Amino acid sequence: MVDRELDCQGMNCPMPIVETTKAVRTMEPGQVLVVTATDLAFKLDIEAWSRRTGNVIEEFHEGDVQRAQIRVS
Repeated sequence: MVDRELDCQGMNCPMPIVETTKAVRTMEPGQVLVVTATDLAFKLDIEAWSRRTGNVIEEFHEGDVQRAQIRVS
């Protein structure tokens, strides 16, 4: 179940991570956030962000539009 979706398509680094951080701060532990982005650096950035913050990337889909499903910790 997805609790919130965040569309970061068209945003360049670092804005998808900035917006993801803002969104997660409004969520409760255990909730799920789905982020879509087109920035080429998004995968590497979101993986580093996950390691740094402890939030878990449950799924990641690559393509023209990347999609990360994140469980808030």
